[in-house]
Amino acid sequence: MSAAPLNGAQALMKTLVDAGIEVCFTNPGTSEMHFVAALDSEPKMRAVLALFEGVATGAADGYARMACKPAATLLHLGCGLGNGLANLHNARKGKVPVVNIVGDHATHHTQYDAQLQSDIETVARNVSPGFVRTSQSTAALCQDAVDAIAAARGLPGQVATLILPADVSWGEDGVPCAPPPPPRPEAA
Repeated sequence: MSAAPLNGAQALMKTLVDAGIEVCFTNPGTSEMHFVAALDSEPKMRAVLALFEGVATGAADGYARMACKPAATLLHLGCGLGNGLANLHNARKGKVPVVNIVGDHATHHTQYDAQLQSDIETVARNVSPGFVRTSQSTAALCQDAVDAIAAARGLPGQVATLILPADVSWGEDGVPCAPPPPPRPEAA
């Protein structure tokens, strides 16, 4: 009997776990509920709920520094990213590996300029100058995640921001990707 098909969020979660990411510091909203459900159902990923985005991003920064491996965050839209910028800035300056996942409205909904709509990519470039990407489809999501993980843990380390539209998260036929190869050691 074959395994049940995965949605985008479930495939993303498996991709993160297979790449060795073990903890996700979160302050989610409604656009991230499919990711939250996937997070809740994955025993290899520890979810840490924070009541403020600055706490989530600060905890991710601290965890990654102590564990010497990437932490993940899940933030709600551009407003949540804005609330977490101070500690993501600290992580950027410290060259700390963080996979910063930011939820967004469904791609077909952005044309309506909803109440919390913002240009997340522009805001994210302040703390993620080397990697900012909005995933455009469920089919592309896990490769986008692999690229973000590789960027975050590449030497010397950085904040890599992956923007996750709601419809990409809930989309059907998600396929996990193999983890990126380990970073090459620096030349002596």
